[in-house]
Amino acid sequence: MPRKTLGHVFALFTILIWGATFIASKMLLTEFTPFQIMLMRFIIAYVVLLIMNHKLHKIIWKDEIMFCLLAIFGSTLYFICENIALTYTLASNVGIIIALAPILTALLAHFTTHDERLHKGIFLGFFVAFIGVVLVVFNGTVLLKLNPMGDILSLLAAVMWAVYSTLLKRCVHKYDGIYLTRRVVFYAILTTLPLVIKENKYFPLETLKEPKLFLSLMLLGILGSGICYVTWNYASKWLGIVVTNNYIYLNPFVTMVAAGVLLGEPITIMGLLGSALIIGGIIISDRIKSNKNIENKNYEIGKEL
Repeated sequence: MPRKTLGHVFALFTILIWGATFIASKMLLTEFTPFQIMLMRFIIAYVVLLIMNHKLHKIIWKDEIMFCLLAIFGSTLYFICENIALTYTLASNVGIIIALAPILTALLAHFTTHDERLHKGIFLGFFVAFIGVVLVVFNGTVLLKLNPMGDILSLLAAVMWAVYSTLLKRCVHKYDGIYLTRRVVFYAILTTLPLVIKENKYFPLETLKEPKLFLSLMLLGILGSGICYVTWNYASKWLGIVVTNNYIYLNPFVTMVAAGVLLGEPITIMGLLGSALIIGGIIISDRIKSNKNIENKNYEIGKEL
């Protein structure tokens, strides 16, 4: 399978799992605090990744600093902002605002990379997909209540992910995807542990005897924070961070379907229409970029002739 095609497969697989992890987190939050869930999922992910790749590399402190920054922005700060935002504002607000992450990533990449440039397809695709996100998040209801604190934290979560994505671009071509993810998760544990200690709340591990909670944690740890960060890293390597991040638009759709199947929440015509617009937006962004690349290559060939 060509790497570009495999990159799309990996990105889609990742979003399918990440969309379902929202339901798993919702179940675990009945017994655990957000910080406790973060720590448990990171520890499980690290064990899985260590089994998959236990090779040791020579420590290069410059790279270790980069791994730590990836953990801070892409794991610790991102989840902190998102989880606290949910306590201040509606989940619909959080879902819509975090969907700004792809366009924020594209803007940041334009000024910090040499090959991830803005083009009209990014903005057109964002406009179409973002309308789809709004329809999916509302899913037949119209309820929007602004809350400055929660909405600002949601925006910060989107910014954290954009920063993580641009930093990730500097590493994906240098290290094996599994090793890279393992190092980042290691630092995610180190940056989350002090938060759990400071929180100083009872850790009800005995509740994990309940199959529903245990399976939810395994989904978050093994797949959500382990395998999926690996597949996302490879997708970012083969497709670029802008195209890969466009798949984030699908997150609300996957969550909607998962909630419908697992929690019995309704799926409406508006939600399905929004899903079609999201897919259309992703296709527009990728196709116009592909056509632009072909035009640039033809122009370069013409100059050489």
